[in-house]
This record gives sequence, structure tokens and C-alpha cells, in this order.
Amino acid sequence: MKWTEQQIPRQDGRVAVVTGANTGLGFETARRLAERGASVVLAVRDTEKGKAAAARINGDVSVRELDLTSLESVRAAAAGLRASHPRIDLLIDNAGVMYTPKQSTRDGFEMQFGTNHLGHFALTGLVLDLLLPVPGSRVVTVSSVGHRIRAAIHFDDLQWEHSYSRVGAYGQSKLANLMFTYQLQRRLAAHGTTVAVAAHPGVSNTELIRNAPAAVRRPITWLAPVITQPATAGALPTLRAATDPSVLGGQYYGPDGLGEARGYPRLVTSSPDSYDVSLQQRLWAVSEDLTGVRFPVGEAAVAV
Repeated sequence: MKWTEQQIPRQDGRVAVVTGANTGLGFETARRLAERGASVVLAVRDTEKGKAAAARINGDVSVRELDLTSLESVRAAAAGLRASHPRIDLLIDNAGVMYTPKQSTRDGFEMQFGTNHLGHFALTGLVLDLLLPVPGSRVVTVSSVGHRIRAAIHFDDLQWEHSYSRVGAYGQSKLANLMFTYQLQRRLAAHGTTVAVAAHPGVSNTELIRNAPAAVRRPITWLAPVITQPATAGALPTLRAATDPSVLGGQYYGPDGLGEARGYPRLVTSSPDSYDVSLQQRLWAVSEDLTGVRFPVGEAAVAV
């Protein structure tokens, strides 16, 4: 059976935090969760755009400022969530940037690595104790097929100070998303309540492509009707990872079509590097050092 939005169970009484939820995949994810009864927090950098997005959603929706390019903002957002919500059922780390010109976050991190990975790493660590007591709670991190393209964790130059590749830096950040998910699941396994899951949207027609070099952007724009899918379809893997009762921790969901570019969400696999436990552990340690965030779950020798 093809998994569609009709399979999303009722979410009454559940609290869902979705980053980057004012547009694209995040908006569609938040909209459907709210329509199924969840209380949804749109965690967004631009609160005015967030309020406009909230006005288009039927359900219980609120807006929380979150700028993933600033650890100060991440800590403030986490504190705000803690003050307003005694529990979180779903944390969906969706926001991201793609193929940006060389630039840094406010804390001096390469923009794509800092936003896509480190910002979400810090946010998750700062609110995880709100999920741990909640049966069925999940952390869902959105990766990309780009985690396979020129992708490696450049521990000798994580911030791309010596040379810079938009594609390589994006691939590193999306590979980091998966390695974070798998290592987090290893740490969560002993608790038996919260699980960590990953998803990717295939090739979705969203604003994310706006920073791509012209040589990449133009062909995708021309071929969009053939090779891409709308955000409504691109959000389905995330929604399945977040709500399907059969999902297990450490799984990865993406479209079932050719090259996982489009289609209905199914269980998929990621690159061999993403499953390398020693690399996951090394990335985790570096991420803790860079963000100053320590998680309330220790490492456990449990296979994903």
C-alpha cells in the first residue's frame, strides 16, 4: 500500500515542534500535523513570516523565534519552549540552507554545516529531556539525497577555511544529519521511549534551490515537472517518520521512485559512511565541543 497523508494517525494531545515551518516542506509538515490534531510550534527565523504561515493552518499553531545560525538564539528558543511546553512529542529538525555562497554563522561556523547540523544538534540537546519521559516521542531529522554527493566529514577543515565547495559543504551537512540521527538512536535505545529517525524529501520543488549555482539551478528549473515533486509530496517521508506507528528508531525514509527523487515514502538506506560508528562518535564529540551542548543521554553500545 502506498503511504499517503490519509495514513497519518490522529495527533490529538501531542506537541510537535517543526523548525523552518513557515514555508516549503516544513510548512506542509506542520500543516498536516495540525490538521490531525497536534499542537504545533512553528520554530522560524522570521516570526512575521511565521505568523503569516500560522494564519494559513487550521488548528492549534503557535510561533517561536529560532535562528539556527546563532547559538544564542537556539538557547533562547529552547528556554522559551521549556517555559511554554512541559512536554514535546515530536521534534522535527527540518530547517536548512543549500548551496550557499561561502559565509559564516554568527558563531563562525560554515553556514551550511552550522545551520543544518550544529544548530539542530544544539536545539535537540537542549530540549531532549522534554521528550524522554513521553512514550512514543520522536526526533525526526531531515537529510537529503545530497548526503551522497561529494560528501564526507572534513574533520581537518570542518568550516571550509582552506577551500570551499558549495556542493561539498552541503553534502557534509546532510551526511552529518544522518550520522547524528544514528548516533542519537544508539544513545536513546536504553531509555525505551524516544526514538531518532531520519527522512529525506527526494527532489522537491521548494525555495531551497535558490542559492544553487546557475549551472545546477537552471536545469532543475527547466526539468522541474519531470524530476521534482511538490512540497506536499516531499513532506510525506518526514510525516511518515514522525507518525507511522510501525517506524523504528534509526530508520531512514525517502521516496520510492527512481533514484529516490520522487514518489511515496518508504524505508531507504543511506551511504556507507553514514553508518560508520567511529565517525559518528567523532562527529558527536566535535559537535559537543563546538556548541557547548551536552545531551542527557550517554553513549550505549547498541547497534542501530
